[in-house]
Amino acid sequence: MKEILIRPERCMGCRSCEIACTVEHSRSKSLFGAVAEKPLPKKRIYVEFVPECAISVPMVCHHCEDASCVSVCPTGALSQDEIVRVVTHDLEACIGCWTCASVCNYGVIGRNKDQRVAIKCDWCPDREVPACVSACPTGALVYKDVDEFSGSKRAVAALKLAQGVTAGESR
Repeated sequence: MKEILIRPERCMGCRSCEIACTVEHSRSKSLFGAVAEKPLPKKRIYVEFVPECAISVPMVCHHCEDASCVSVCPTGALSQDEIVRVVTHDLEACIGCWTCASVCNYGVIGRNKDQRVAIKCDWCPDREVPACVSACPTGALVYKDVDEFSGSKRAVAALKLAQGVTAGESR
């Protein structure tokens, strides 16, 4: 199963992912149309700057295996597919109590105060690749199977290690 995975070392804090997410979740599906909408569409990804490390990190719903947001929702507005693990949100059932937001370990469940509902990443179910991933100019966000992603990271790390060993031997 594919997931949105983050490579924080590549994030330059441009917030293209946030804009793309907002536009994707707008009625108009266009930047200029979204800016004029009432209420304004809301993003479901958050780029956080970490001053201690001087890096920006995109934060998105992890669709946790044991999603606490689902278990605390008093109306069942949040549910999780048992096979693909995606946590979905039924806006009609949501009462805007934000209990889900209070238990989210990553702080990625937001508020739509105008509609009085919680909002969260849905991995853009109508798209082959989520909007945030498509918009990321540096590849900080990827949409891959975890094993495939880990394998590519191992290959890069192994190459760096091998080059270091080779460079060290030639001295």
